[in-house]
Amino acid sequence: MSRRVTVLMGGISSEREVSLRSGAAAAQALEQAGFTVASIDVGDDVAALAAAIRHSNPDVVFNALHGPFGEDGCIQGLLNLMRIPYTHSGLLASAAAMDKAFSRQLFQQAGIPVARGMVVRKGQCAVDPLPRPFVVKPTNEGSSVGVYILRQGDNRDPLHDWPFQSDHVLVEEFVPGRELTVAVMGDRALGCLEITSERGFYDYDAKYAPGGSKHIMPAQIPADDYAEACRLAVEAHRVLGCRGVSRADLRYDDTRPHEHPRLVVLEVNTQPGMTATSLVPDIASYCGISFPELVRWMVDQAECDA
Repeated sequence: MSRRVTVLMGGISSEREVSLRSGAAAAQALEQAGFTVASIDVGDDVAALAAAIRHSNPDVVFNALHGPFGEDGCIQGLLNLMRIPYTHSGLLASAAAMDKAFSRQLFQQAGIPVARGMVVRKGQCAVDPLPRPFVVKPTNEGSSVGVYILRQGDNRDPLHDWPFQSDHVLVEEFVPGRELTVAVMGDRALGCLEITSERGFYDYDAKYAPGGSKHIMPAQIPADDYAEACRLAVEAHRVLGCRGVSRADLRYDDTRPHEHPRLVVLEVNTQPGMTATSLVPDIASYCGISFPELVRWMVDQAECDA
């Protein structure tokens, strides 16, 4: 008898549509891998969600949620209480990775390079906190939701015309160069991919609009730098306490001809996109791991926190 897997998708965050696509693609791949699959479109009623999960009677939950409630430890806590194994990271690692300011501190303490930055409170800054260009981002959103780059001569100013729901945001130096991402599977890096976009910035539209970005796998950087990017991704995964699959996003500054290129870890995604053409499945495919094989491995590694 095949194992029963319930896919959680949708959710109530700004990344709902992305999650629905991830969930549908993962469900199809899980069926191809031989599982009996049920899917739940998650709403804001926790009691109803718990009842729906119980009714589906899963051996494992495949978590395809993105953003707050699905990626920040909340759903992980519910599944821990229900004693149902689930894919991806546990409660603590999920919460730590989702809080960009907190994960930055952990990376710095571990010697993982990060961009120069600070947390800014609403109404705190009378002048720019860093030289332009700099990046302003919510501390607890994914998919580049709400991210601004303030450049010289840019009249918009999110630090004064505050568009964020939170009272705090993260302000970081803008690191020029290339956008890299590394897929981590368990305790090893699958590879490093470069993302290019004609938009000049890998924002939400570049990630999800048709033709918004291109993937170059493997990233065309020197072998030593490629290995170092992979090492940093595995170390960031370890420092946060992640399990299963994660994806580390990095910047690679090779814009200064007479200096060695600089690698900076931006963040770790504990719930990376899971369509067949998403970044992690794309990297896995290059390594000879099909999408059904990838999700099967994720189900096999599923746990709940003791």
